[in-house]
Amino acid sequence: MKINKKHLFLTILLPIQIVLVQAAGKHPAIVEHYYSQGIYPIIAAFFRMLFGWIPFSFGDVLLALLLFLFLRFVYKMFKNKFKNWLPKLVQLTAALSLLYGCFYLFWGLNYYRISLAKNLGYNQTEYTTQQLLHTTSEVIEQLNYCHESITQNDTLRVHNPYSSKKMYQMALNGYKNLAHDFPALYYQYPSVKNSLMSGLQSYNGTAGYFNPLTGEAQVNDRIPKTSYPTTTCHEMAHQLGYAAENEANFIGFLAANYNEDVYFKYASYRMAFGYLIQEVRKRDPKTASELWKKIHIGILKDFQNSNQFWKAYQNPFEPWVKKGYNVYLKANKQEKGTASYNYVVDLLISYFEEKS
Repeated sequence: MKINKKHLFLTILLPIQIVLVQAAGKHPAIVEHYYSQGIYPIIAAFFRMLFGWIPFSFGDVLLALLLFLFLRFVYKMFKNKFKNWLPKLVQLTAALSLLYGCFYLFWGLNYYRISLAKNLGYNQTEYTTQQLLHTTSEVIEQLNYCHESITQNDTLRVHNPYSSKKMYQMALNGYKNLAHDFPALYYQYPSVKNSLMSGLQSYNGTAGYFNPLTGEAQVNDRIPKTSYPTTTCHEMAHQLGYAAENEANFIGFLAANYNEDVYFKYASYRMAFGYLIQEVRKRDPKTASELWKKIHIGILKDFQNSNQFWKAYQNPFEPWVKKGYNVYLKANKQEKGTASYNYVVDLLISYFEEKS
C-alpha cells in the first residue's frame, strides 16, 4: 500500500503549523489586531449562524463521530496485525494535522492574544490581602442582598425557576447591556445548547465546554440551576474569542451581573464569592471562616447542594481527565493550568476597585 500524497503533505504540514503557532504566540499584538479583532469575529459569526439554528449540539455529534473513527482505526490496525502500518500512521497524522490547523485557525490563536486586563486598562499588580478582603466583603453584601430579594428569607435556598433554554435567551440581555460599557464584548448570532454528553461531563467534573470546530457553546444541563447563568455566560465568552479561563470567568461574571434578572445577578456574585473566598482561605483560614459566617444560611445551603451534586459524580477517572486538561491549558500559554480559573480574582479586584 502506497502512501497517499495528500496524507503525506498534511503530515509534513503538522510540524510547520506547530512552529507557526509558537511564533505567533511571541507576538500577541499582531494576534490581537489581525486575528482576534480581525478575522476571528468573521469566522465565529459564520459558524454560529451555520450551526446555531440546529436544535441539538452538532459539535457533540461531531466529537462522537471522530471518536468512533479513531477507535475503528485502532481496531483495524490490531485486526490486520499492523499490516501497512506506515501509510496508516501517515493517514492518522494527516488527520491530526487537519484538526490541529482547524483548531488554531477557527479559535485557538486567541490563547495568544493580548490579555483582557491590558485591553481594559487594568494596571494589575499583586493585590494585597486588604484589597482581597475588601472586595470579598463587598461581594458578600451584594450576594446577601440578591438572595434576600429572591427568597425574602435568609434561611431559604434559592431555586432558579427558569429552564435551560430560557436562560440561554436571557443571557443575551446581559451581553447586550454589557456592550454599552464594553463594546468589545458585543455578542450576536447565539449558538448555546444543552450538551448531549451532560452525563459524561458530570463524571468529568465539567459544567460546560466550547467546541471550536463548530463555534457552539455546550452547557451541562444537569448542573444546579443557581450556577447555570454564569456557566452559560462563561461559555459565551469563549465564543467571543476569550480563550483564557480566568478571562472567560470574568466576562461570565460581568455578563450575568449586567443582566437585569436577579437570578443572574445572584449567580454572578455567588461565582465571584466562590473564587474570592478560596484565595482568602489560602492567605488567612481564620478570616475565611469568619467571612463564611456573614453569608446567609440559605446561600450556605445552596453551596452545600452544589457540593453534593459533584460528589455524587466523583469517580477514579475524573482526576486523570483534569490532569489531561491541565496539560492542554499549559500547552496554550496558561502556565498555571487548571489553576488559571482562580486568576479571575485579579480581574475581580481590579473591577470592583475601579467601579468604587
